[in-house]
Amino acid sequence: MENWLTKRAALSPNKVALIYQYTDFTFNELNSTVQLYASKLFNNGIHQGDRVGIFTANSFNGYIATLALQQLGVEIVFLNIRLSDEELNFQIKDSGVSVVLIDDATDDAQLEATTVKKTYMSEILSMEPSDSYQPVAEFDNDSVTSIMYTSGTSGRPKGVLQTFGNHFYSAIGMSLNLGINQKDSWVMTVPMFHISGFSIMMRSLIYGIPVYLIEHFDVDYINKILINERASIISLVPTMLKRCLNGLKTGQKYNPNFRCVFLGGGPIDNWTLLRCQMSEIPVIQSYGMTETASNVVALNFEDAERKVGSSGQALFPVHLRITNPDEDGIGDIEIKAPNVAKGYLNQPKLFAAKITDDGFYRTGDLGHLDEENFLYINGRKDDMIISGGENIYPEEVENVYAKIDGLESIAIVGVPDDDWGQVPVAYITVGKNVFLNGPDLIEYGRNRLAHYKVPREFRLLKKMPLTSSGKILRRKLNEEEYEPL
Repeated sequence: MENWLTKRAALSPNKVALIYQYTDFTFNELNSTVQLYASKLFNNGIHQGDRVGIFTANSFNGYIATLALQQLGVEIVFLNIRLSDEELNFQIKDSGVSVVLIDDATDDAQLEATTVKKTYMSEILSMEPSDSYQPVAEFDNDSVTSIMYTSGTSGRPKGVLQTFGNHFYSAIGMSLNLGINQKDSWVMTVPMFHISGFSIMMRSLIYGIPVYLIEHFDVDYINKILINERASIISLVPTMLKRCLNGLKTGQKYNPNFRCVFLGGGPIDNWTLLRCQMSEIPVIQSYGMTETASNVVALNFEDAERKVGSSGQALFPVHLRITNPDEDGIGDIEIKAPNVAKGYLNQPKLFAAKITDDGFYRTGDLGHLDEENFLYINGRKDDMIISGGENIYPEEVENVYAKIDGLESIAIVGVPDDDWGQVPVAYITVGKNVFLNGPDLIEYGRNRLAHYKVPREFRLLKKMPLTSSGKILRRKLNEEEYEPL
């Protein structure tokens, strides 16, 4: 396909592409700004075929730099700014990036120890452009454009290889589901280093619609936009949605052009959905993952009320099935779609093991389909915890704490939380004459893990509930008597 940005600038030069702090940028202006920045990156030694890390929140400079890297034909490695220095260092080494671009407005203390070349975005701005720079003419469907790390149950994060084709078919599937039109605009308050945020950027180019770029999750500011502007779609996780609802005054409604909250990052409770209905806020629930370049299943407007609790139906490019169902029809969720990622960086065998003989991707999630093929999620085979839209894999956290002397065993489980949906809690056993306390254990974790992964509390058990084969029975942990630390 033709380069999406240059193609869109040619098709819709005067259409608004980006709205940032009440300033509008057309696709022509966005393209000119991005190409100038890309030319300066080119002059700084970043060329097609390179792999470059980017460390940024939802800033204007980060938005421009991300698109500029894509224009150069490099593989972009998105680094989650919430990770610890150990986690970031692993991803930087594993990905083999030649340089990390850093947004000046972002606290980058976690990157101090890494030896990779670091360049601040402001440094690029002061450089001269190159006379020989040319943007890539075509985006190859099979070429990797983005790499996002997702934690694994093995404790080793996996770099997901996302291609242009993955992002294109993800956008097409969502367009057919939502019925995107020229009056639409998408509010981006989810982080661009997650697939939920980056997919909005790609959809903007493919659909030709504006993005409201939100730097920080400020409830008053976001509600002001949704009430007073013409924003039609906003992507949120359940925690964000609840805070937006709490920020509305009695009788306040979103603008007449508003169409829906596009909800990801985990299930939502029925009370919150009822509040949305009372406020006339349609909610479209969805299901997807980093490995599928965003959503593969979503509700549509017509079915949203009668199928409360469902993630919806498979999007048009997606083939979904349930295998190994139990007596209740609950089984493994498997999908086959052109937006399934190309693989895992440096771990091809691990990704290959997730592909069935007939080409379906094993998601590791459990669910069931009703008589109309609407998907309901019943749980995660790998015990993943979703806290505020962030995925937490218990074994990754457990591996960090397992290094503590005297700590015999540890198991992380998610417990319900009104704000975050779930929060991690740790159950531990210790050796004789070993004394550990909760605050010290929390501090230990905060020095080695992203803060959202650190258990909120530690519960001391006399012994772990085990299966006959010696594995921890996680589902039994919340039934055990414990001593709070």
